[in-house]
Order: sequence, then C-alpha cells, then structure tokens
Amino acid sequence: MPIWEVILLGLIEGLTEFLPVSSTGHLLLTEHFLDICNPGKSFEVLIQLGAILAILSVYSVKLTRVALAMPHDARARRFVASVLLAFLPAAFIGALAHDFIKTVLFETPMLIASMLVIGGVVLLVVDRMKLNVRYNDAMDFPPSLAFKIGVMQCFAMIPGVSRSGATIVGAMLLGTDKRSAAEFSFFLAMPTMAGAFAFDLYKNSAILSTADVTNIVIGFITAFIAAVFVVKHLLDYVSRHGFALFGWWRIIVGSAAIIAMLAMGDTSGSCVVH
Repeated sequence: MPIWEVILLGLIEGLTEFLPVSSTGHLLLTEHFLDICNPGKSFEVLIQLGAILAILSVYSVKLTRVALAMPHDARARRFVASVLLAFLPAAFIGALAHDFIKTVLFETPMLIASMLVIGGVVLLVVDRMKLNVRYNDAMDFPPSLAFKIGVMQCFAMIPGVSRSGATIVGAMLLGTDKRSAAEFSFFLAMPTMAGAFAFDLYKNSAILSTADVTNIVIGFITAFIAAVFVVKHLLDYVSRHGFALFGWWRIIVGSAAIIAMLAMGDTSGSCVVH
C-alpha cells in the first residue's frame, strides 16, 4: 500500500474505533472502493493496537488506581471481574468463527453497508427512548449486567454492526446511562481488542511480509494519535448530546455505499492483489 493509504486507514481506525459507527465497517468499505487488498485482512485487526494504547494512555491513572486497590477493595475487584466476564462471549465466538468472519463476512461489502444503516436506525431509536436508568458509574456494573453486555458485543462480529455500538446500546437497554455505557465500552475494548490482536497475529503471522509489518506499525501509530483525541472528548459529548449524530452518520455512509455499489454493479468484496 502507498503510505497515504496506510495513514488514511490508520486515521479511520483511530477516529471510529470508540464511536458507535463501526471502525471495521468503515475500513473495509474504504478498502473496497479504493481497491486495497491486505493479506488475511490482518491489517484491519492489528492496527487496533493503536486504539488499545490510546485507552491505556488516557486512562492510565484510573487503571493504576484500580490495580493498586484490588487487594483490599471489593469494588475494584468486582469491576475487573465484570470486564473480564463481559469479554468471554466474544472471545469464545471470535475464536470459533474466526475463519468465517474473515473470509466471508469481511468480504461482503453490501452486508457491511446494510449493517451500517440498520445500526444507525437502532441507535437513533434507542437514543430517543425514555429508559429507566439504574447505573450511572461503570465501576458499579454488577457481573450479571456486564456479562449481558458482553453477549451484546458478539453482534459486532458482523462488520458494520460496531463493537462500541453494540455494547453501548446493550448497556443502555439494560439500565445504564449514556456516559457509563460508553465508558464501560472503553474498558471492555481493552481485553477484546488485545485478544483479537493476539489471535489474528497467531493465525496470520506466516503470511505477513516485512512491508506488511511496516504498514501495520505506521497504521497503529496513526490510529493511536487519532484515538487519543476521541477518547478524551467522547464521554463529554455523549453526556450532552447523546448518540443521534452517530446514528445519522451511519445511515448516510451506509446508504451512500449501497447506492455506489449498485450504480457501479460492484457488490463483491474480492480484490486483485497488484
């Protein structure tokens, strides 16, 4: 890939990973229309390391405080246990369906665009619902609630659904406010994305060339810089304005992609490696 494509994809990953708009969906559609081919679709997964580091960077103080409190604070231990419990459903299904996800779902741009539109409608509906809020702090989510949010995260195995979108919508429907739903989604992203990174690297390391590794490094650095900006400002934004903007964005992008593919007669995800 030319360097400008690597940087573009890194920016898209970093700017969209923690927004409920589907970073993977945006990456795959961008690659489809630019005819970008990546071996094993590993670039899209591995540059998520930058987003993981962004969370660790922005929340380093809170994460350190939680870690130090675990030996003597039941609340800290419950929070860590809840995040790990929420991670388990996606870990199980992701490992089981990895090949199907990468070779079929990742290669179906019409499905991805459709999921963007459908997810946008769902986000708009949920954002306007008058929900009964029982939890205002992600640290206080009980393990049972966390596990249910983790089950909701599994819908994001379908590219275009959005990992953060699925977890945020699930959390809100289960009684959390918008801010705590988004914050829990941040923390759940760490084991989920780290697990996806490690598993994909294990599965595809043999087919990655030196050039691929270089592109991945540049991509994750770009993603890190962009993701830091999003993580720092997203919680304050959703607390004031909700998720309507992201719902409309999904509908516009997904609809535009569907129209473009139909007009071009090009709905296949296959590409030719040059």
